Order: sequence, then C-alpha cells, then structure tokens
Amino acid sequence: MPEHPASARDFDFHGPALDTVFDTYRDLREQCPVGRSDRYGGFWFLTRAQDIFAAAHDPQTFSVTPSMLLPAFGTEVPLIPVDIDPPDHAGYRRILMPLFTPKAVARLDEDMRRTARRLAAEVAAREVADVSYEFARPMSTTVFSRLAGFPEQDRPLFDRWIDDIVYARSADPQRALAAGREVMDYFDALLRSRGDDAPGADDLIHHLTTAEIDGRRLTHDELLSFCYLLFLAGLDTTAWAIRSSLWYLAQHPRAQARLREHPDETPVAAEEFLRTLSPVQAMARTCVRDTEIAGRKIKAGDRVVLVFGAGNRDPAAYDDPDEVVLDRRDNRHLAFGVGIHRCAASNLGRRELVVALQEFLATVPDFSRTDPAEPWHGLGPLTLRIGR
Repeated sequence: MPEHPASARDFDFHGPALDTVFDTYRDLREQCPVGRSDRYGGFWFLTRAQDIFAAAHDPQTFSVTPSMLLPAFGTEVPLIPVDIDPPDHAGYRRILMPLFTPKAVARLDEDMRRTARRLAAEVAAREVADVSYEFARPMSTTVFSRLAGFPEQDRPLFDRWIDDIVYARSADPQRALAAGREVMDYFDALLRSRGDDAPGADDLIHHLTTAEIDGRRLTHDELLSFCYLLFLAGLDTTAWAIRSSLWYLAQHPRAQARLREHPDETPVAAEEFLRTLSPVQAMARTCVRDTEIAGRKIKAGDRVVLVFGAGNRDPAAYDDPDEVVLDRRDNRHLAFGVGIHRCAASNLGRRELVVALQEFLATVPDFSRTDPAEPWHGLGPLTLRIGR
C-alpha cells in the first residue's frame, strides 16, 4: 500500500470550516480511504460508505469500549447506552425506545411548533440575528428539557457546558473534564431531588427512574450516565442540524424560496441537509481483533473512527453526492449512525429539524449571511441579515 499522505497523518475531524471539510473528505476518500492519523494518540479512519456500514454492523470486531467519542465527552466512565457493547447494550437501549417512537414524537409536535414560532418571531423582529444562540440552541434546549424534565431556567448553564464539553474538548480536554464533573454533580443533585419521583410524572427522568432492566431498577450511577448522555446528545445534535441547515439556506436563496413556497417538501429536504451536513461528523470504535480493510492492517487495540460526514458524500453510494438535492428520495444516509448504535432519538431529531425549518421560513423574511466569505465551523455564532 502507498504511504499515507500528510493530510491523513494530520487529519482531525473536529472543528474544520464546513466550507472546506468536505473537500478534505473527498481528497482522503480518493487518496487514502482507510488512513491513519497521529491525532489523539493515533487512530485509523474510514471514509467510504461501504466500509463504515460494514464496521458499524460488526461489533465483534469493532467495540464501542472505552468510548464512541474521541476524545471522550468530558467523562472517563462509559456513557449508557452508546459506550456499551452487546449483549448488555440491547437491554439499555430498550428502555429508551418507547420515548422516541413516531407516535410518541407526534405528541410533541404542537409544543415544538409553538416554541419554534415564538423564537422565529423574535428573530424576525431583528435586522441582524445570531440564529445559533437565538433560535437553534434555545429551540433544542426547550424541547428536550421539557421532554426530559430538565429545568429550563438552567439554560445558560447548559449552553456553557455544551461549549466546554462538546466543542472545547479537542483543544482543552481539562476544560471538558471540569465541565463534565459539573454536569455529573448537577444530575446527581437533580436525581436525588426527584427521589422515587412523583406518581403520574410524565418525563424522561421519571421514565428512567421507574424503568427496569433484567428485573431490576437502574442504579444511581446508571441513571447519571443516561442523563449525561441524553443531555449532551439531546441539546446539541439537533441544534447543530438546525443551524447548519439555516447556514446552507442563507447562502442559497432559491432553495430558501422553494421551501417557503412548498413547506410540505421540508421533510425530504431535511434528510438531504442531514446527509450533506452531518450533525455528527464521526464516531469512534476500538478494534478488538486484527483485521484488514482496503489493504490496511488494523491491529487489536487500535482506535478506528467512522467518518460519517465523508461516507455521506461517497460517490459510490450517492449520485452527485456533493449536491444538495432537495427532493432526493433514495437517501439512506449515515447522519444518525448505523447498526445497533444508531441514534435512538433519531425520530425526535428529524422531526424537530423539520418543524424548526418550517416555522422559521414561515415567520422570518428572506435571510442571508452578514459575511458570506467568512468560514463557518458549525459552532459559535451564525449571524444572519434578516430581510436581505
């Protein structure tokens, strides 16, 4: 096999500008589809859809232990259920599934719409607005906090913890660990304050505290792990999907106009935004037995990163993969992962994205980026001019 190019040895899937990261993925797919980076102690990466699908469906070779996250999400303990391998994983996952069925999500629809409408009206009243912090984040935080039973008034804390744990961890792992300890302390106190919970309570925390696995209630540590993961995934991933979709629409007035005129097309368009923009760019595994992919020998103990963002633009899997085709129907994308660890809350995430886009476009006049030439990394402010 040819030597790894320098771009492979220095590859980092955290934080590159969305304007350029997909060019990097394309170059790696063409030159080094299975490569090795020196970042984070060294890891292999897979950029082709077929290799990602195969690895995700092979937990006997690719384990999620010690974590699917690289670097870890501010904690050194496994997060339930994403960091749990079979057979234990199935029992934990079954606890969550009733919360996120299409029928369960449908019951949240009207509340989601009211929240999106209120936030969009506040944006519409501005000439310039940061839609990341004024729309996408409060939308996802409000919806998920109500579902979960997290106190909504603590949103400023939530925002800081998300920034420290999700976005600062690659550059400042100690900052992420410190925030992680604060989150664990927060949920420890919240769970203890709920005690055995009130009869008739209807939220995620009540569901977890009354759930059983193998005939027993979850331990306090298991509850903490569940809450920690659901907090991070529920508040940030959907917010990322909303703001990146608005980022695209701000730069493509024809697509914006089309979805304004035909809001019924938004669910299909949302799947295309998920595919092309990938709110979760990559997840990690650990190889547990020597294997070979595309001529590369991967040894037991090696870390392996499944680059969903690259697989979602693989020309072997999608026609015109770099084009956003708003009415693309054949769209088996990797945005929510794949295999047994596919996101349990994907129904909620995609519905929240659809509702957010529909209500934003119905309420906010034409919008554009204040500085179209400025690179945007998917995090931090997304400043738009309202009314062009």
